[in-house]
Amino acid sequence: MARSVAVMGSTGSVGMSTLDLLAQVDADIDVVALTAGRNVARLAEQALQWRPRVAVIEDESLLGELRDRLNGSGISAAAGSAAIVEAASRGVDWMMSSIVGAAGLAPTLAAARAGSIIGLANKESLVCAGPALLSIARAAGGAVIPVDSEHSAIFQVFETDNAKQVHRLILTASGGPFRGWSLEAMATASREQAVAHPNWSMGAKISVDSATMMNKGLEMIEASYLFSMPSEKVDVIIHPQSVVHSLVEYADGSTLAQLGPPDMRAPIACAWAWPGRVAWPAPRLDLASIGQLTFEAPDEVRFPALSIARQALSAGAGAPAAMNAANEVAVGAFLDRRLGFLDIATTVRATLEEMNGTGDLAARDDDQTLEWAMMVDMSARRVAAQVLTRFGRMG
Repeated sequence: MARSVAVMGSTGSVGMSTLDLLAQVDADIDVVALTAGRNVARLAEQALQWRPRVAVIEDESLLGELRDRLNGSGISAAAGSAAIVEAASRGVDWMMSSIVGAAGLAPTLAAARAGSIIGLANKESLVCAGPALLSIARAAGGAVIPVDSEHSAIFQVFETDNAKQVHRLILTASGGPFRGWSLEAMATASREQAVAHPNWSMGAKISVDSATMMNKGLEMIEASYLFSMPSEKVDVIIHPQSVVHSLVEYADGSTLAQLGPPDMRAPIACAWAWPGRVAWPAPRLDLASIGQLTFEAPDEVRFPALSIARQALSAGAGAPAAMNAANEVAVGAFLDRRLGFLDIATTVRATLEEMNGTGDLAARDDDQTLEWAMMVDMSARRVAAQVLTRFGRMG
């Protein structure tokens, strides 16, 4: 039987890599749904190639254009956030969750409740919903398989039966485009400089998160939840070559690492084939040509996002969701040239400090996961917008 598939965020870098991989694997695939934010031309092109039941564009003003582009194809066109959640809730065998930001939370929870196996590239879903998402997926008979290269690496070498013998999870980080920059130089960094990642091809928001190392902060939280590890057992190390994707250190002194070229299709293939493996024309790792792998400790003075994330993880409850929301607001302002690069982390820290003790970050029951997470998200965005009036260039 064909394996039913949905790709949430199909026009982004991970979504396109997913469809590229699926085109190369030897499998009978039935694409049920494709969704996108605003790239209606690419979504229509993908839909005409893969023939899903439905193609959904988040921006409702583009529904007419999507219908025109799909006219006569027999493919249903829909628009809006509710339509994306409906597409995710169809109970497909396997869903790629690659919508960027907190917007990916609702469809990911919908897929979890429907019992789908979820390839999770949307780290914000775990950051916002925490262990509740994993619990919901397990209860429905599905699973959450990480697609971020770092978490996929840990997933592949994490010995579940020996979880109590894990001493540390070590996430590798390229260091981003500003690894060797001084604080003075970073203070004047431009949008174009921040999105120019040295190793990976990613969207603007994720690229800025890499430049601030907030992506690694989010990944620390994600790793803690995915593998049930306390914050003190999750570390980060700078590895500029992006060949070692992460490591697991055990109590007996053994450290296991997963290596591979910086190609997102490899962790996607792992999530697709779990619990097995799939053959595809994967690029091979040539260590002799690479010649040298280097590592260094992260500088949390120049990259304070790491300490902010660790504090949010330790605080728990709604603090990680609030951190994520404040970061999205701050990164958006930076991309709009309304905020300096170093003020991104400053805005996030100030938002968390102002929300501390208000009661907005208190935990809720699993049945209220989405509503609670959205409440925290909205509250944090409101506070972050107020903070921006102090740090931002609002004119």
